[in-house]
Amino acid sequence: MIMLTRKFTVCCAALLLSGLAWSTDSAAELDQRVEVLERQVKVLSGLVLRLEALQREVQQLRGEVELQGNAMSALKKQQRDLYLDMEGRLNQSSGTFDASSASADRGSAPVAVPADEASRQKGKERSVAAVESKPKPVVVATSASAREESEYQKAFELLTQRRYDESAKSFQNFLKAYPAGVYSDNAQYWLGETSYVTRNFDKALVEFNKLLDNFPTSQKVAGALLKIGYIEYEKKDLSKARATLESLVERFPGSSAARLAEEFMRKKKL
Repeated sequence: MIMLTRKFTVCCAALLLSGLAWSTDSAAELDQRVEVLERQVKVLSGLVLRLEALQREVQQLRGEVELQGNAMSALKKQQRDLYLDMEGRLNQSSGTFDASSASADRGSAPVAVPADEASRQKGKERSVAAVESKPKPVVVATSASAREESEYQKAFELLTQRRYDESAKSFQNFLKAYPAGVYSDNAQYWLGETSYVTRNFDKALVEFNKLLDNFPTSQKVAGALLKIGYIEYEKKDLSKARATLESLVERFPGSSAARLAEEFMRKKKL
């Protein structure tokens, strides 16, 4: 009996000791796990902070990109307005020069004999018939690519530098590449101008009439009509020149082209 009691006591002690050992091991393992979790939390916290910093940087960059985009748009508009202003000035100055210097280059110009109302009406009827037989107008695009804008500006700069042959080729290539581009009507007008200023009037007449046919709503129509009237006068077709210039004044009253047309007709007694 005593032996059994001792054995039972020994077994209980062994179980108690093993339980204590197990609980000690579990506590150590739990501490390790907690340590690992703490390290992971620290890493995750660092990643969260880094992500927030990156988000702030992205927002800042977006703001800067938006500001730069607005600045670029403003510069493009300013550059476009500058070129349009240059075109207007060149158009007006070339028109004034050509109207007053034609007789100076080749001696005094002949005085036109006023035609009767019948011949005037005939000229207008021919103009109406020509309008009715015109091809379908080109539908011009509403926006231009950077390349299109660059090529147009290059051709126009050649014109302002009086490199007329090079400018004509550039405008021809431009119209082949962008037949319905934003600047196609301007390019067509200045292509006619390259021939006009070199006194190749037949070629200029063809190009200016292409503008009237293909781009009837262009802002360059008034200038093209003015140059056509000048050319018809140079070719001594006085009744047609008068009909063209009168049509210009009637269609675009108060415009600079109309004022030049009225002054020209008064000086030349058309």
